[in-house]
Amino acid sequence: QVELDESGGGFVQAGGSLRISCAASRPFHNYVMGWFRQAPGNEREFVAYIDALERDTVYSDSVKGRFTISRDNGKNTLYLQMHSLKPEDTAVYFCAACVKSCHEFTKELSNYGYWGQGTQVTVSA
Repeated sequence: QVELDESGGGFVQAGGSLRISCAASRPFHNYVMGWFRQAPGNEREFVAYIDALERDTVYSDSVKGRFTISRDNGKNTLYLQMHSLKPEDTAVYFCAACVKSCHEFTKELSNYGYWGQGTQVTVSA
């Protein structure tokens, strides 16, 4: 089991940048990781994926080219660097560790068994 703790959220103007982090409670180098987000009234949606060795990353179409997922296995920390932020990026952002069907890319929420509490990102117009 691993506990995840997101941080770094906040308020930013449209066009700005923000980096959010996700600290794991123990070594997480064996876990495939993902970032998800949930806006008020919406379902939680996939944002980005990274495999255990950082060889493969996948992004949703809505953030591709603007967001970058990365990890530092030595620090047990996952990152999401966000550039060119838009008001529609406003949401609570969650990191998650994959526990099922992780041998290939997955964006299915049910495959991610460990979740953080989320960090709020608000982008003003």
